This record gives sequence, structure tokens and C-alpha cells, in this order.
Amino acid sequence: MIELKNIHINLSQNGRQIIEDFSFTLNRGEKAVIIGEEGNGKSTLLKFVYNEKLIDSYCEYSGTVIRKGRLAYLPQEIDERYLDVSLHEYFSKEDTLAHINIISNLDLPFELIESERKIRTLSGGEKVKIQLAKILMEDPDILLLDEPTNDLDIETLEWLERFICNTKLPVLFVSHDETLIENTANVIIHLEQLHRKSKPRITVTHASYREYLSLRKQAFSKQAQLAKKQRDDYEKQMERWQEIYNRVDHEQRVITRQDPGGARLLKKKMKSVLAQRKRFEREAKDFLDFPEEEEAILTKFSDDITIPNGKVILDFFLPELQIDEKILSRNIRLFVSG
Repeated sequence: MIELKNIHINLSQNGRQIIEDFSFTLNRGEKAVIIGEEGNGKSTLLKFVYNEKLIDSYCEYSGTVIRKGRLAYLPQEIDERYLDVSLHEYFSKEDTLAHINIISNLDLPFELIESERKIRTLSGGEKVKIQLAKILMEDPDILLLDEPTNDLDIETLEWLERFICNTKLPVLFVSHDETLIENTANVIIHLEQLHRKSKPRITVTHASYREYLSLRKQAFSKQAQLAKKQRDDYEKQMERWQEIYNRVDHEQRVITRQDPGGARLLKKKMKSVLAQRKRFEREAKDFLDFPEEEEAILTKFSDDITIPNGKVILDFFLPELQIDEKILSRNIRLFVSG
């Protein structure tokens, strides 16, 4: 189990806060994914969970991490010092024969593990598998994986999906791959940066990725409707108030001195009307905000360029991306409109 309590993380260089008062517990059987745009702190949070010292050089942080059990961490890229090491040397401290089941389950040929082949000559998928093999030989209780799909072909991606689904270990991983996320994760941790990356927001949902997107859309829609209704009702309320105020104000101006009792009543009535306005204004401060969404890409054009709403700028679709007969990705779609 991993438990995070009131975690705050700021970038040392500019003080920007990327994690604010975040608490979370990873339990047995959970496959939790950290998602979000580039630069929102996904990998930083994962490193922090594993070992705070990994972010000492560029972050300031506070909060508590409770780690129960052995953690295994798979970084985005294999350490450069191992690239010119042979596989035999890489696994020299491990009893590979005793871990033959791990090697077999990772679809790694045993002769490859015992070979003199240099690690830099391996494919992206092979590098991921040997790193997984090494950390699994340490008999961990929890797996932390940082963007494990980088440089993987479709076949290895499908293998990775099966591995994450089938492992009995709890997994906390970072990924942009929506197919992998949908097929494996049962907890979504969404990191966002609002107000032009000045305010962090973290949403945790115990659901599949598809369910999360649906719930998020429904919640945003409901909040937007309620926020609009509150403001529409307030506007009508203030219109009625203005009519009452104008009428009482007019009556105060035209009442004669011969009716002091009526003047006192109107003065009292005006005091009540003004108090009512203050009450309306106080209530308006508690209105729901319109839901905020992160600006994934901020694109600026010069003032003399106008793009009509709805105008299609780019509509690109690639059924399959291949290199050397290896399928890297399918159904790539990029759509941009005004």
C-alpha cells in the first residue's frame, strides 16, 4: 500500500505549484494511472512517490508518503550507464534460473538474458521487458511505471496491456496511451494546470477511463447549467429589485411634508430594499463557478488573421503507422477547427 497525505510540490526554478494538497491511497488490486498534459507533473509525482530524493534537484515539496512494502520503479528511459552493458552482466547479480517463470511470463528468450548482446542494441519493447524482469526479480509489492509505452510497437503494447491486467501487484503508472489506459486502469488520477498553468487541480476517480470521461462530461455540463441558471435568476431578481427601488425612490421624492408618517414608512421601506440588495449580492458570491478546462495547446495568431468558428483547419487520419513492418500505432487522428 502507498498512502500520500497533503502533498505539495513546487518547481524550484519559478515557484510554480504543480501539486497542491494531494492525498491518495493505492490499495491492493488497483491499477491507477496518472494522466494529464505535458509539464503537469505526472513523472515528478511518480518519482516523488518512489523516492523524494529523485526530485530534490528541481522541486520543493512537503507532505507525507507512507510506503508499506517494496516498491519497484520503471523509469521512462533506461539509465545510460547500462546501454553498453551486456545482458549477461546486467542480470549478473540475479539468479536468473530461479526466476525462469518471470522471464517466461515476459516473453523473453532465456538465451537473450544470458547473452553478451549490448542493451543499446535492443528494441524499445525489449528494453522495457528486461527492466521489468530485473525489478520483478526483486520481488516487489508495488509497481511504479513511468510511460512504459514509449517506443513500443503494437504487439508489445498488447503484451504490456496483458501484463498490467494480469499482475496481482498494485500498479501506479503514467501514460498518454488512451487504449492502454482504457484496457487496464481502474483508478484515474488527472493532473491539470488551470489559469494559464498557475493553479493545479487533481481529480481522482475510481472508475475506468471511459467511465471517467463520461462522468466528467456530465459533471461539467451539470455545473455549467447550474451556474448559468443561478446567474439568470440573479439577473431577473435584480431587475425586480430595481423596479421596487425606483418606485420607492420616486415615492420618497414626491411625498409632501404634510405626511410625516408616510415619509417615515417610506424611509423604513427603502432601508429594507437596500438591505435586500446586499443580501442578494452576498448570495451571488457563493454561486457555482463555470467549469474550467485546461488549455492543452495555446495557439496565437497575429491580429490580422481571423479564423471563423467551426472552420476546419486540419483533418488528418492515418489508419496505420509502420516502420520496418512493425506497426507502431493505429487510427491516428488529428483534427483542428476554429
